[in-house]
Amino acid sequence: MNYYENKENVTRVQTDHFLKLNQRRDLEITGVKEVDSFDNEEFLLETVMGYLIVRGQNLQLKNLDVGEGVVTIKGKIYELSYVDDQGQEKAKGFFSKLFR
Repeated sequence: MNYYENKENVTRVQTDHFLKLNQRRDLEITGVKEVDSFDNEEFLLETVMGYLIVRGQNLQLKNLDVGEGVVTIKGKIYELSYVDDQGQEKAKGFFSKLFR
């Protein structure tokens, strides 16, 4: 049996979601379901708590453990933000009220 046949049977044990940021240079994230996209300035990660965007400079994927749901990113971290449909609607409502 090769890796691709067994891929559907992979179970993820990690359900907790933690962020550990050290000196804005090393970021360890647990509870990661999938790495959707990344480059040297932005990572888009699907976590158990929603989508997480990591922005920065010279970002590198230092460690990826799909089975455990752990990702380690190295580089200068500028921003961590969660993408949430409810949050976007609240922000839209706030700005629409502000500019009436």
